[in-house]
Amino acid sequence: MLVSGIKSRPVYPGLKPDPFAKQNIIVANADGAVAVADMLRQMDDAFAQRCTIVLVGNIGHETESAFKTSTLWRLPTLQTALRRLGAVLSTARMSTRLYAAGDEPLLGMVVKTAVEHGMEHNSVRTEHRGSTRRRVQCVHCKGITEDVTTNPVTCAHCGTSLLVRDHYSRRIGAFQGVRIDAEAPGE
Repeated sequence: MLVSGIKSRPVYPGLKPDPFAKQNIIVANADGAVAVADMLRQMDDAFAQRCTIVLVGNIGHETESAFKTSTLWRLPTLQTALRRLGAVLSTARMSTRLYAAGDEPLLGMVVKTAVEHGMEHNSVRTEHRGSTRRRVQCVHCKGITEDVTTNPVTCAHCGTSLLVRDHYSRRIGAFQGVRIDAEAPGE
């Protein structure tokens, strides 16, 4: 269980299409692709033609057939997808809408990339789908431990037993982990 009541905890309200956007950039993994397909079904083909979709990993053909877009990138890893997203954002103009759907590491890294390219974090439309795994930064050694689903967790870098807090850093796209036995080492 996480420590709750911290205001930095991200909220994912779901994908809502912006019919007035001149360009739509969508990033999703396998779980999030279903949410994207659901959103595209709400809109006409003109909306879909203004979309650039970056898919991470393997997506089912049935889901992918819903993507009637002018540009579709299928990339094997989140890191390559983020590089592609950075390239697309570097040429984006005003009236571009960014969407992200999938697990928390994908959502966090897409928002982080968007902020690095001058977008406001709360202007990215997000929907959480899939695993509850997350990225955790050890506040002591600054190392990132990926795919965390337990609490406490052992830091993959320094071995410290960490309490995963709901405090979230958009700057690094990770939750914060603090030493769980700081007052009484070894307990």
